[in-house]
Amino acid sequence: MNAHSKKNALLIRRNLRLARSRWGKHLGVALERNLAIWSDELRVSIESGDLLLVEGKWYVTHSGLLRMALRKKCCGIHIDMAPEFCDPRSSRWACRATVYSSPTCKGFVGYGDADPSNVNPLIHGAELRMAETRAVNRALRKAYAVPLCSIEEIGSSAVAPKSDRESTKIPANPANGNGYGGRSVRDRLCQLIRQYQLDPGLVKAYATDFCGTKALRDATREQVENFVTHLADWAEKDRNALTCQLNSYLGQKDGAA
Repeated sequence: MNAHSKKNALLIRRNLRLARSRWGKHLGVALERNLAIWSDELRVSIESGDLLLVEGKWYVTHSGLLRMALRKKCCGIHIDMAPEFCDPRSSRWACRATVYSSPTCKGFVGYGDADPSNVNPLIHGAELRMAETRAVNRALRKAYAVPLCSIEEIGSSAVAPKSDRESTKIPANPANGNGYGGRSVRDRLCQLIRQYQLDPGLVKAYATDFCGTKALRDATREQVENFVTHLADWAEKDRNALTCQLNSYLGQKDGAA
């Protein structure tokens, strides 16, 4: 076995270990087999936030695609507006991204669009940036033959049915006057992380930013309670958009501790 094969084998084992630890019962033989294939072919890393498991499907992240482009020595990415598909008055934006995988490459083109109907309400006003991100993702997936959809391309309508949400919903207000239904704030946060399969490190980084403190331990109980309520509401309404938000803290994950 050469050095390249050894690195791939180590990456596969590490990804499988992390996936089993993070998503446990949601993994099956087929998902593990696909994970091994993507790990070998694309060299994506769960630890680095390149892959996410959402509703039984693997998705690549924007940061994962950018890291892949760096490994493949991408020569450049050019982005233009697609004015024929834009309507600023209704916050509808479309972008065209071109990825140049080599100095002689004519370019791989991808389009991305965003408007209030296909982004989470909490990021309204940022539709242009989301359109740009989606365009870059599609162009990169074409350039490097990535068969996985990116998590940022999922619209806000991809939400669990109401009946399913109601059966697992955690009460946002105290049920008996003693904390959240008798549990501490920390317990409730841990339950949310398990229930919605969230990355604890990214949640911690997001909580620190939400509370406006240098470290989460500096936040007051009221600030943390407000964050937990906010996280529960967002996870229930649109888990995919929440995942995108958490991914934006990938570079701060270690620093939040």
